[in-house]
Amino acid sequence: MKKIGFLSFGHWSDSPHSRTRTASDVLLQSVDLAVAAEELGADGAYFRVHHFARQLGSPFPLLAAVGAKTERIEIGTGVIDMRYENPMYMAEDAGSADLLAAGRLQLGISRGSPEQVIDGWRYFGYQPAEGETEADMARKHTEVLLKVLEGEGFAQPNPRPMFPNPPGLLRLEPHSPGLRDRIWWGAGSNATAVWAAEQGMHLMSSTLKNDEGGAPFHVQQAEQIRAFRKAWADAGWQREPRVSVSRSIFALTSDEDRAYFGADGKSRDQVGYIDADTRAIFGRSYAAEPDALVEQLAEDEAIAEADTLLLTVPNQLGVDYNAHVLESILKHVAPALGWR
Repeated sequence: MKKIGFLSFGHWSDSPHSRTRTASDVLLQSVDLAVAAEELGADGAYFRVHHFARQLGSPFPLLAAVGAKTERIEIGTGVIDMRYENPMYMAEDAGSADLLAAGRLQLGISRGSPEQVIDGWRYFGYQPAEGETEADMARKHTEVLLKVLEGEGFAQPNPRPMFPNPPGLLRLEPHSPGLRDRIWWGAGSNATAVWAAEQGMHLMSSTLKNDEGGAPFHVQQAEQIRAFRKAWADAGWQREPRVSVSRSIFALTSDEDRAYFGADGKSRDQVGYIDADTRAIFGRSYAAEPDALVEQLAEDEAIAEADTLLLTVPNQLGVDYNAHVLESILKHVAPALGWR
């Protein structure tokens, strides 16, 4: 059995071929797609976060809106770039969104990927300390976030407050119990997956990771997942770890499907450089008739290792079509693979 949700990058463009022409379009349609996904029996609605781009940027208003409009599905991010974040303010926003969703928030965070502008986090007022890297800065922000989400008091109260205080040191409010245990780390390498386990964060692995050994993408990703699970056990956490992988998967059940994604059936892994020093491997897309798709997906070692599958959706094709994409997987593919 697997949890199956969608992951939207939230693209919008003023193009005649796009059904999300404006930021308003993509925000409102994101809520509508989450509602539709819940009605279809999907398990999660996840959203990518990019800054300085015509994509979803500030996640918490959207997460709160989705939480208020749905009742059952998990709501999450995949992922928030921690180089840009004030962890204290983020903890307040996340607590509010999680309370509105009655504890359904699954917050994916990461050190981030290459962005639209050079060192975009500097425009947000952040820069690494002397002798540290931007990745170090992201981890420091993360460590502060994890600590304050525990809900322990740390701030000295004013002896003459405007409103009465509870006794002792004060914590950030609103506090949502349990949210600390629902933080995921988007790991691009085996080492960062191990670090995430040591911090007690679940693992979120996408269709891109550092090329470590030259094996096919799904094999490398499966190795990463196994390293994460071992590190989790070694750290002694009593909670069960969770792992998600994301894939572009399309069951070709209509002429429209074949027109949009028929060519993706020939997709293969690709290798390239995401920056001057990082060689990365990009996973293939899957597109085929349902029976053939079942056979292909059964050979994906990383999907087999994960408990959660996030289907990346072409959000610019509109709510109705993306609901059809999800329904096709849930109806024609998931049962045959034992995911349902």
